[in-house]
Amino acid sequence: MEGSLQLLACLACVLQMGSLVKTRRDASGDLLNTEAHSAPAQRWSMQVPAEVNAEAGDAAVLPCTFTHPHRHYDGPLTAIWRSGEPYAGPQVFRCTAAPGSELCQTALSLHGRFRLLGNPRRNDLSLRVERLALADSGRYFCRVEFTGDAHDRYESRHGVRLRVTAAAPRIVNISVLPGPAHAFRALCTAEGEPPPALAWSGPAPGNSSAALQGQGHGYQVTAELPALTRDGRYTCTAANSLGRAEASVYLFRFHGAPGTSTLALLLGALGLKALLLLGILGARATRRRLDHLVPQDTPPRSQTQESNYENLSQMSPPGHQLPRVCCEELLSHHHLVIHHEK
Repeated sequence: MEGSLQLLACLACVLQMGSLVKTRRDASGDLLNTEAHSAPAQRWSMQVPAEVNAEAGDAAVLPCTFTHPHRHYDGPLTAIWRSGEPYAGPQVFRCTAAPGSELCQTALSLHGRFRLLGNPRRNDLSLRVERLALADSGRYFCRVEFTGDAHDRYESRHGVRLRVTAAAPRIVNISVLPGPAHAFRALCTAEGEPPPALAWSGPAPGNSSAALQGQGHGYQVTAELPALTRDGRYTCTAANSLGRAEASVYLFRFHGAPGTSTLALLLGALGLKALLLLGILGARATRRRLDHLVPQDTPPRSQTQESNYENLSQMSPPGHQLPRVCCEELLSHHHLVIHHEK
């Protein structure tokens, strides 16, 4: 009798010490991770798929459902999704719901590509990711927060792995950089799955140039053209089994006259600007002196009433030299412009 009681006690211990994380399959056969606390007073749990696969450029749905210990909760609510790692990873999505409202207002959506599909009031935090890129691959973790103490929030510890595959090539960067001995080099970075092969072409003999190719971050590849020997158009081509992409840069270097240095050209340009400025200032000073001389040569106006003809004859007496001075000013200006154009 005592042996039977001990056996029953051991079985009860085994049942109480169940696994905190259980894995099962849903109706479609996908693996589901169910995370739950063992304590009866904390009936929190989250259910997410182990992995979601999608192609670059498409959209993916990250499912997440949860349970909580409240019989009914209608207070403030916050839904959060992180990437990389739980609890400390950067947030890619966050929304908040006011008390009594089923609408979760979006407060954060990284690059505007993350959108909540589920209804947190109905224990659904499913997220949709638009315009997938290869860099989106990784783990994502859902989290829900109620207003209250630390026991009124829960986050997935294992998360769901998003795997983005099969992408046609895309050139993400192409540039020309200065190299040693006043030379130039070109860099081209492309991404794709499978990783694309890169090739450079340009105005070199044979219309092609050797490229130094190196692998980047898994799905990215970089090719360097070490020396651009001629001016013209240089084209980078990326290709894999799904397609190809091209991008070009142009190189045009300034070629001065033989025996003329760049410093001499700059000094010549500055000297020409200085001469032009001095000519303009001299012309303005001449005009001011003439404006000051004209009122002194004009006789004072009579206080008696005179006709317009008499005023005109007094203002312009015979032999007055004012027209000759004006003409000299115009000739001086004309001579300055012609000298500047030469």
